[in-house]
Amino acid sequence: MSSERLAALLDEYADLEKRLADPAIHADQGTARRVGRRYAELVPLHKAAGELAQARADLAAARELAAEDPSFAAEVDSIAVTLPTLEERLAELLIPRDPHDAKDVIVEIKAGEGGEESALFAGDLLRMYTRYAERRGWLTEVLDAQDSDLGGVKDVSLAIKTKGVPEGGNGVWSRLKWEGGVHRVQRVPVTESQGRIHTSAAGVLVLPEAEEVDVTIDPNELRIDVFRSSGPGGQSVNTTDSAVRITHVPTGIVVSCQNEKSQLQNREQAMRILRARLLAVAQEQADAAASDARKAQVRTVDRSERIRTYNFPQNRITDHRIGYTAYNLDLALAGELDGVLDALTEADRAARLAGDPELGRR
Repeated sequence: MSSERLAALLDEYADLEKRLADPAIHADQGTARRVGRRYAELVPLHKAAGELAQARADLAAARELAAEDPSFAAEVDSIAVTLPTLEERLAELLIPRDPHDAKDVIVEIKAGEGGEESALFAGDLLRMYTRYAERRGWLTEVLDAQDSDLGGVKDVSLAIKTKGVPEGGNGVWSRLKWEGGVHRVQRVPVTESQGRIHTSAAGVLVLPEAEEVDVTIDPNELRIDVFRSSGPGGQSVNTTDSAVRITHVPTGIVVSCQNEKSQLQNREQAMRILRARLLAVAQEQADAAASDARKAQVRTVDRSERIRTYNFPQNRITDHRIGYTAYNLDLALAGELDGVLDALTEADRAARLAGDPELGRR
């Protein structure tokens, strides 16, 4: 256990506590939210360190009493047996955590191989994440979507955020960061007349949502084009140039939004997605581990590059990264994802404790 790291984090906790007690900080809600999130991340560490320090003090006192009165020996033993658990908990909290764990996310889902069936499956994934968010008490917002002819989605961007400061600093990213990759479905499509099982895929990309202070964007490096929207959206669709396409020239990243009726609203939504993508790029460049994690997400929406399979005939969901299998696909699609997400979180915890951050992704 690093005493220097512990001392530094406890000092940071004390400083953040003072800042949050100052009414002036709440004049800037963005700053207050960032400070509050970091403070929430450190609360479990502060509590664990306090419990361990108290147990050690109690043990020392009990030993002094036992030296004078042997009847206190049992109390020494009862306190001593709690120390390893408290020390292990604190050691786990001292392991550097994902810096984005407290953040909200933008989830992008794209239909891949499989035509209309893939778009229908992408729609199923959209509903799955939306329902999971509802179960967690999170807020969802569709930033942009391209629907398919049969009611699926070809491409959708969904923002998911917590209400207020997430407890323990465990925001949406801490749960949904595992979802990036190719999701494969095996079922009889509604378009299949012979009853044959087909395999198709949809790609999911999960990005921590960036705030303006996280990413600096030079307006001179943006190319902004407007065009006429297509699809549902009201009277302004197909009559005004309300859709917006933003190109970040240095990176070549292109973001389009056409869901809203006004050009200004579509531009704001596109900028949110662009900031999230640029934050991910910056993290890759700064941290090789983040680059490796990024590679585990969608590269091409190819059925062979899967992280998870949804088998309808067997009502089975399988996560190939950790060998997780459960026969409750119907419940998972209804938003009950905690089983597989808990398994992924535990695999990550074990890997980090072992000094391997790769979550068995090899």
